[in-house]
This record gives sequence, structure tokens and C-alpha cells, in this order.
Amino acid sequence: MDPRAVARLSGRIFFTIALFGILMPPGARAQKEHIVYFPNTAYELNVYKIRGKHPGKTLMLIGGIQGNEPGGFLSADLYADMRLERGNLVVVPRANFYSIILNKRGHRGDMNRKFTHEDNTKSMEDRIVNILKKLISESDYLLNLHDGAGYYHPRYINKWRNPMRFGQSIIADCDVYRVPGTDKTLRLGDMARGVIEEVNLHIQNELYKFHFMNTRTFHNDSPHREQRKSATFYALVRHNIPAFGVETSKFLPTIDLKVRYHNLVINTFMRHFGIVPESPGLILDPPKLKYLVLSINGQIPVVIKERQAIRLEAGDRIHVSHIEANYERGLSLDILGYGSLNDYRKDFSIFRDTSLIVRKDNIKFAEIPIKITKRTRLSMRRSPVPDRISGFIVETRGTKILVANGETLHLVKGEKLKILDVLPLLPPSSGVKVNFKGFVGERGRNTGEDRGYVIDTGRDLIKRYSLKKRGESYRVLVTRQGKVIGRMRLKLSRPRLDFMVLKVNDRHRLFVSPEDKLHLSRKDTVCLEEIRTNLRGGADGIHVSINGHKWRPGEVRRLSDLYHNSRSNLNQAVVKKGSLSLGRVYFLLN
Repeated sequence: MDPRAVARLSGRIFFTIALFGILMPPGARAQKEHIVYFPNTAYELNVYKIRGKHPGKTLMLIGGIQGNEPGGFLSADLYADMRLERGNLVVVPRANFYSIILNKRGHRGDMNRKFTHEDNTKSMEDRIVNILKKLISESDYLLNLHDGAGYYHPRYINKWRNPMRFGQSIIADCDVYRVPGTDKTLRLGDMARGVIEEVNLHIQNELYKFHFMNTRTFHNDSPHREQRKSATFYALVRHNIPAFGVETSKFLPTIDLKVRYHNLVINTFMRHFGIVPESPGLILDPPKLKYLVLSINGQIPVVIKERQAIRLEAGDRIHVSHIEANYERGLSLDILGYGSLNDYRKDFSIFRDTSLIVRKDNIKFAEIPIKITKRTRLSMRRSPVPDRISGFIVETRGTKILVANGETLHLVKGEKLKILDVLPLLPPSSGVKVNFKGFVGERGRNTGEDRGYVIDTGRDLIKRYSLKKRGESYRVLVTRQGKVIGRMRLKLSRPRLDFMVLKVNDRHRLFVSPEDKLHLSRKDTVCLEEIRTNLRGGADGIHVSINGHKWRPGEVRRLSDLYHNSRSNLNQAVVKKGSLSLGRVYFLLN
């Protein structure tokens, strides 16, 4: 598939950026960051960055770069929720989700042979590799998790146990690597042998014990020269970090055993690298569907359980917004004959009988039939007008939510919301109006009906109509013939700057809290790397305002240009979104 088409399908890349691997203030707590690239497509890439309570080295785990090796990606999956006492993890459980769904090594060739020094964007696999390269550059160590055929042994024993097999081995591209232009030496063989010695104490079966495999990738007579395009070789040569492949055998009798051996190796490496974890739990129950949440023609979502048939009229539009199962990750949904391998959270008009297939990785564990009928569904009929509504359908922070009648919706001032409708759904002839007290959809023409408008809570609300006139609480009333039949309250909290990250003279980073005073020179060049606030939905429109200049995230500025008219040593920088002030910091300039 054309990557541009996939990008259009998946919408923008959703991500939340948190401070990771840079200077932290005293007393900072452990933190986890989850980033999703290409969401709700067959190429969805989930990245988990876990920072420990105390600083230390960063280990990156890659699983599922080859889609038919479940030991690797199921093992990596167990580390995505880990908490660390010391050090950091970057976990990519399913680097090649498309191939995992297909249970194939690769969809368009081997993804682990695309790590050249050039950054290509010809295919989705190339784009994923570019992301992995960036994550490797942020790490101190790399483990690439695989399952290999047979059993590696340094001497030829038989067809499936010899120097050309990969199973039950820890692999490096050389025994000793001398970093060019430095005195630094990476003794990869000694690192791997030390781990293997500890791991093998826990393995009784001689066949299952690990061995160190040196692929001698740099040598022209190496039988494994293709490894020069692998993730481990890229990490070693381009970023000079210790990088290893970890291979359990595809011939091991159970998947539990593969995952157990991967865990033994990972945990031992972590201990050697000074990364102190809480060990992940080993949960390998068969995947089981509890229910799907599905909406038809944009109506209120309903719950569909396994083996419960869905009956539609030809042309009806369906949207599955949630899969509830005994696993959270690795789930995909395929509407047979429509869309792609992963149709989760997408809209499709259905014209013929089909089925919803639910998978965990490449395992199909539920099928829900869809039947086309000419009968009118009772659920499409409008309910009589009630004396009291049951709730509101509201869209905010990129999703639809239900707010019960009488409930309070909490947002940060500056966030947006849209009141879509009330429950039960009522026809226009019912005379029901939904009125947001303190908002006018069209100036000069206030109809008292406020459904369907995008309301910016930072600029669109009239303070004098708020409760106690403080601009903090507003009412939404549902009326019919002058009688109130429903209400909701909106409670706004103050928008707030949490922190900024500045990179000074392309050398060192500063973690900046509100009201901090920074001692810098007017000659300094500063990159505004990140602004974090309590506003949801990313940093769109958020900037630093200095003397009329807008300084946006990602921009590099010389301080003398920002303060060229200032004669004061103490200068303020205000973080804003639109007219909202979120916080400020101060520059003490030499």
C-alpha cells in the first residue's frame, strides 16, 4: 500500500511526548510514556518509554520485527507495563504488526534487513524502520528478540544443531568492537557469555542451553554478511552501543517456554546494565473476547458479545470503537471483504453478509457474523418524548463520551467540546432544546439551541453567565416547552504550564519549570524542544511569547534576537495558547 494512502487512512500520527532521558528536577517520580504511530492500521506501532525512579542507562527491546516469531513479541509485551527502580526502558513489542497479523516473516521482505545508513520512506516498513533508528539513537543498549529454527551450537552435531542454526543463542556482530576514533572498546562476547553463564544455571535440558554466536559480520568470509543491514549492526556501527540478537528456538515445545527463556535473558542483561526492574508477570492465557462496542449509522454505541449476530440493512455504516478482551495489546479487527487487515475504529458501509474477525497478533479468537436484512430495526425507531433525559453525547479530546444527566464534565479551560445530542435520541418535532448557558453559537441570533457547535472553552464562553460569575462553572440545560428535563455542568480548571525543555547551543538540555529563572547569555542559541501543559490533545497552538515574537516548539532562536530591544537583565517569557496565559519563566541575560 502507498504510505501516503496509509497516512491518510490513519490520520495524523498520535503521540504524547514526555520528558525522557534528560535532566530531571529533584524528587521526580518514575514515568511511563506510550506513543502510537499509524494508529488503527495494520501498521500500528506502539512504543513504550519507561523511566525509573532513579537515573541510569537505557535499554531498548524490539519484538516482532519478523512476524512469525511470537516468542520475541510476546516476551517484549510483558515489559511494556514494567515499573523500574533504576534506569530506563524503550519497548517496541510489535515492530512489524502487519506481518504478525499474517504470521509471516515479512510482508515486503525482511524488515530486519532495512537498517541501512540511509533513511528511506518508500514503504510503510521503511517509515517504521526510521522510527526504530531514532529510538536506537536514544538508547545505550539494544536487544532484538527473535525465534530461530533449530539450535545453535559452535560445532556441527546434526542438521538442526550446528553453527548455522540460530535457536537458543545470543548473537553479536563481533566479539570485540573498537569504536573508531576513540579508546573505547565494547567486549560484546564477554557481555554475552556472562549473561549466558547465569541463564544456563536455570535450564536443565542441555539442548535448550544458550550459546554465544559471533556472526563475524565485518569479515568478508562471514556466512552472515546480510546482517550488515540488521538493527543490531546499525546500532553498533552507527551509534556505537552494545547490541545483541536474542534467539529462542522455534522447536521449543510450548510458547510459554520461549517467553520464559527470553525473559531470563532480558532480566539478566538488565541486571548487568544496572537497570533494576520489578519483574513482569508471565500471563499467557488464551485470548478471549468479552465484547465489542459498535455503533450503527452514528447512533449510540451498543455492546456486541461473541456469537451475537449483527443485523443490518444494506448500506448501513458501522464503526467498532472498542475491543474488550483479556489482553490490551496486539488486538486487530478485520471486516472480511472490506478495508484492510485492520479495520478497527474505521467506518464502513456494509452491503452484503460478512463477518467481524478479531485477532490477537495472528491468532483469530472471535468471529461475529453480520447479516443483511430488509426488516426495519426497532433500534432505529424514535422513542416517545420522555419527561426526563438520561444523558448527553459529548465530543471532546478527540473522542465521544456519555455524560449522565446531572453529572459534571471536567475540562481544562481552552479545551474544546461539542454537544452532539441527548439520550434518548429525539426528533426535531419534539421541541427539545439544549442550551449552554454562557455560549452563543451565532452572534446576533441566539436560538437557545447549542448542539453541533464546536465550543472553545478558552475564548467562546461569557463569564457573567457562569455560576458565581467566576468563569469556572457553566450549566447546560435541556428544556421542552419551558420545562427543564435534563442538565449537565461543565467545570473548568486553570490551564497550566507543567514544564519546558530547552536545548542550549546544541549541547545541553534544560528542564524548565514555571517561574524558573535561567542564567543565559544573549549570544546563546536555544531550541525550544518541548512544551508540556495540562491541556489535552498535544501542543497545537501553544507557543512562547517574547516581546511580540512567537517562539514555537521545534524552533531555534538566538536570545539576542528575541530580546534585542530589552535593556533589562531579567526578562520574562510567557507560555500561551491563543489569549490564554499558561505560565511564565524568566531569562537572566548576561
